[in-house]
Amino acid sequence: MLRLEGTVEDIIFRNETNTYTVANLDTPDGRATIVGYIPVINIGETLRAEGEWIYHPTYGEQLEISNVSIVVPSTVNGIEKYLSSGLIPHIGPKTAKKIVERFGTDTLDIIQYNPEKLKEIEGIGDKKLTKIVKAFEEQGELREVMIFLQQYGITPNYGIRIYKKYGKDTINVISENPYKLSEDVFGIGFKTADKIAQNMGISIESPYRIEGGIRYIINKFAGSGHTYVPKEELIESTGKMLEIEDELIENSIRELAIKGIIHILSIDDEIRVYYTPFHVAESNVSRKVVELSRAELDDLDIDVDKVISTIEGQEGIRFAKKQIEAIRESINNGMIVITGGPGTGKTTIINAIIKIFEDQGLTVNLAAPTGRAAKRMSETTGVEAKTIHRLLEYSYMEENMVFGLDEDSPLDTDLLIIDEASMIDILLMNSLLKAITPGTRLILVGDIDQLPSVGAGNVLKDIINSNAIKVVELNEIFRQAEESLIVVNAHKINKGQFPILNKGDDFFFIREKNSNNTVNIISNLCKERLPSYYGLNPLKDIQVLTPMKKGDVGINALNKHLQDVLNPRSKLKKEKTMGDELFRVGDKVMQIKNNYTTEWEVIKDGEVIEKGEGVFNGDFGIIMDIDDDNRIMKILFDDEKEVEYNYNQLDELKLSYATTVHKSQGSEFPVIVMPMHWGPPMLLTRNLLYTAITRAKELVVLVGEEKYLQAMINNNRITRRYSSLDYKIRNMLTMY
Repeated sequence: MLRLEGTVEDIIFRNETNTYTVANLDTPDGRATIVGYIPVINIGETLRAEGEWIYHPTYGEQLEISNVSIVVPSTVNGIEKYLSSGLIPHIGPKTAKKIVERFGTDTLDIIQYNPEKLKEIEGIGDKKLTKIVKAFEEQGELREVMIFLQQYGITPNYGIRIYKKYGKDTINVISENPYKLSEDVFGIGFKTADKIAQNMGISIESPYRIEGGIRYIINKFAGSGHTYVPKEELIESTGKMLEIEDELIENSIRELAIKGIIHILSIDDEIRVYYTPFHVAESNVSRKVVELSRAELDDLDIDVDKVISTIEGQEGIRFAKKQIEAIRESINNGMIVITGGPGTGKTTIINAIIKIFEDQGLTVNLAAPTGRAAKRMSETTGVEAKTIHRLLEYSYMEENMVFGLDEDSPLDTDLLIIDEASMIDILLMNSLLKAITPGTRLILVGDIDQLPSVGAGNVLKDIINSNAIKVVELNEIFRQAEESLIVVNAHKINKGQFPILNKGDDFFFIREKNSNNTVNIISNLCKERLPSYYGLNPLKDIQVLTPMKKGDVGINALNKHLQDVLNPRSKLKKEKTMGDELFRVGDKVMQIKNNYTTEWEVIKDGEVIEKGEGVFNGDFGIIMDIDDDNRIMKILFDDEKEVEYNYNQLDELKLSYATTVHKSQGSEFPVIVMPMHWGPPMLLTRNLLYTAITRAKELVVLVGEEKYLQAMINNNRITRRYSSLDYKIRNMLTMY
């Protein structure tokens, strides 16, 4: 066994998934190339490697390592290289040189034990110092954690996520109960945790394993929109996955119920198993819906007919019967739902209601589930609309999101209008209703035929089906909307009818049987044809939507192809690879999980004019810069908010030249382009197609085979969501 010690000069090759690495070491005897699996490696670090010499026909002599450890650099040159590597934010080559010139071989001790001295270096103030010290501490902890995790087959990508969650407690947490990983760490499922546990020798009948399996199945159902799992299905699914006896699962279900982690409810001869937060949320929402709808209201001295006539005269419009009904019921009820498809006048009604209430000197608040939906609401009403999170004054405390407004500190308003209500899941609805006191009027506006919420629950549909509150369904398409084939075809599709193709100027179908050719056509549409003919910006104005993630026309394949076409590789554009994702300056990206603590700034003319926190699932941005020295990527969201991502946060981003229809909910785009090819029947559904088309404001282009368009229209399969909200609302009514 041979041993080498030296400084990492450069990393020739690195597979971040399995950690296989080829690197050059600067040793006392000259340069040496090492190859093998190295959990953590950075330029400038000193490594001690053990292994055997091998000869590669192309690359020559290499040390194939069997064991590697990191040695703290002790020479001035080694310390400078280590600090210059970009491993620690805000220390680049110039700053590293200054630090080492000032402190010499004591540099690393100074950073660890007496960091205040770093402020003697020009350019390092309190803010930078805090980040430097934190990063230095994390590097030591992370290195130890990664070496521990590698022995159980955990890759660096997952290792970084795990460390972000548990920090210095990582090793203790995983050693005690590796199944916590599937509960706590984004992207790590039960099966990965189970594999780790098996490597650690944990019994397949361990209570930790069985409880983890039950929670995994409940979570899996919640991920499909269900708030509960029928007990029989839960036992069957868990037993099949864990390969254990039903009796052990029954025992664990009882234990989880005793601990309060799950709640068991019997309704209509069906035993329903909830995660407790979902049960509590459903119960609270049912109570509040009934309270709001039955509350005594302040009498508004309004001559509705006269007000409507006045608005018609001022706006030059004529309200339909259903619109008048919606306006009237908004005044007379504590809570109502207004639902309807595109072109049925929902925005016109909202504007009229706002005017009526404001003319009475009453306060009105507007909100929507997503930032894009709130922005669109503001644009169409001229009144500020907020996301529901902002309305409720969210903040983050000890890794948990909390709302400033709740039952103890309610929203102070006379009227609250929520748009895109079909997107609200049961947990968010619970938080919203907590902050509304009886006597405040609440109007939910939405399109019941669009895809339901991504999160668990069937909130809008259940509220409607409960028959507890007034519902006004708009079904008349107005003349100006009838001129748009997008609107006409959306309603046709919703009724199960085939759309009108290529006879107007805003709805086109390009026929192509070959899926690879379809990808090329879509690329050409985005790069050349649509921008040149309509004067569109390919990144801001055109959005490619697709039902699925995988396959020839899934987002993974489309994004790689569109990236090459719309933002090709260039020596002038920096790049960063993270797992399977290649990011490049100029790329269009999307945030794929809510992050309530990420800071953003709005900068104009070099000055920060606004600061805030929070980047949300579905937000689109453009990569402005990739800074390898400081391991930071800068993203511009909504053309104004600048956000810095550390490299270990890049798993929160995904290329978004193409995105799924589900991710587009609540957004509108000038143009949508969508492939029409084979996909799983559970995805090729009528309401998914309807949702996609209604995302477009000006133009829809479908590319593919008409038979798949027809198949989607015919497939009106709406998968049942396990939810008890409608039942609980009806049950609550009996108590009033």
